[in-house]
Amino acid sequence: MAVLPEFLATNESYAATFTKGDLPMLPGRKVAVLVCMDARIDPAKALGLKEGDAHVIRNAGGLAAEAIRSLAISQELLGTREIVVIHHTDCGMLTFTDDVIRQRLTESLGPEAGALAAGMDFLPFSDVEESVRKDLAALKASPLIRPDTPIAGFVYDVKTGHLNPVD
Repeated sequence: MAVLPEFLATNESYAATFTKGDLPMLPGRKVAVLVCMDARIDPAKALGLKEGDAHVIRNAGGLAAEAIRSLAISQELLGTREIVVIHHTDCGMLTFTDDVIRQRLTESLGPEAGALAAGMDFLPFSDVEESVRKDLAALKASPLIRPDTPIAGFVYDVKTGHLNPVD
């Protein structure tokens, strides 16, 4: 763990001047942001968010299929009323198929991992805008998401930092 000591030292400095312990549990702007885990995206900076403003849910691809549970909790228990979905250009999810990742896991981690991966959908996609559209449709159709929820989708351009709307 070469990075862990650095993280712990940084956290000590952060905690020494921490002043936000009284923020409410409910996100102040009542919005949940679903975004890819790609390290080139800083959703707080890209959207002007501060601590306490929003729930930010991240996963590979920023996919709704893996976020419905978190979004349902966010809405029903923690008061969010809007959802923003953000995928991005140059996404790693465009670079493989289920068969490719299954084979790599089998080769690198062995047959037990391969057997587990064989039954798993890793949800790769070949078109970023279409993936956003599918997520918007899935969220709007989900019985776990409030039917009156405004839901918007975007593709974040990793080269320019711009958000481009997807209808």
